[in-house]
Amino acid sequence: MLKKVLKRMPGLRGLAQELTDLRLQVQAGQEREQRAHEERLRLQGELQQARDMIGRLQLCGASSDLDDILVPEAGSRAPAFCGHSVVWPWLQEHINRPGLEVLEIGSRLVVARALWKEYLPDVQYTGFDYLPGPNVDVVGDAHRLSQYLPGRQFDFVFSCAVFEHLVCPWLVVEEISKVLRPGGKAFIETHFSFSEHEAPWHFFQFNSRALEQLFHPRLGFRVIDSGLSSPIVGRFAKGSQGYLLDQPVNNLYGHSEIVVEKVGPADPAFSWRDVAQDLAATSSYPPPLASVPDTQ
Repeated sequence: MLKKVLKRMPGLRGLAQELTDLRLQVQAGQEREQRAHEERLRLQGELQQARDMIGRLQLCGASSDLDDILVPEAGSRAPAFCGHSVVWPWLQEHINRPGLEVLEIGSRLVVARALWKEYLPDVQYTGFDYLPGPNVDVVGDAHRLSQYLPGRQFDFVFSCAVFEHLVCPWLVVEEISKVLRPGGKAFIETHFSFSEHEAPWHFFQFNSRALEQLFHPRLGFRVIDSGLSSPIVGRFAKGSQGYLLDQPVNNLYGHSEIVVEKVGPADPAFSWRDVAQDLAATSSYPPPLASVPDTQ
């Protein structure tokens, strides 16, 4: 019996080697299939990303040098230093002083971090907001700001993305004049062209010229810098009247900014009813480009 088994050993060894080779081939095939599966998933992901990009391009377009055609005044309308986000290094250089009293109107943390902690760490900060929440020290209505801060005077007042939510922003400017000490500065950033948000308390959009009129010289203010930032490319969409459909909307900007200095007391006789008269004394409404024919 032993001799018979020994005679068959070479054949068994060969069969075992064949089984081993077959097992290795199956394993290699499985690994190739796994790599192919992973490659298919990768390609499917890239394809979906490409489809998403095409959808976004079809919906909104892509930024390019062609944007300059639709926002031709972006360079001339941009503020010198107080544009969106880029104002903070300027504030750090000129405002971050130990002991300076700083007031933020609309200080509650909503979607951003408290940037003042990074750029103005040495100041004496007071956060004011209509609602209680993180980063709020005083709760109240900005239209009656001075009543919540009796006797307080500040070296710097700032407000970001708040003025569009004020039902009477001109009254808040009067209040800022009351709490800002002579020589103090204020920075306001709001929106010129932006989606309605936090409705129903979204009331106004401003360009920088509007902010300049709000911070009127007769309230004691001098404009240091102002302008528009964050250019937007827009067009009239489906649902517009036929003559507007697909037409571009030029010179849109997401943000409007102003920096002012309190150079003197407010004029006790100042009235907002006089602003139009003051404006007419220093500038004029542009004349029409062409006369409109009389069709009657």
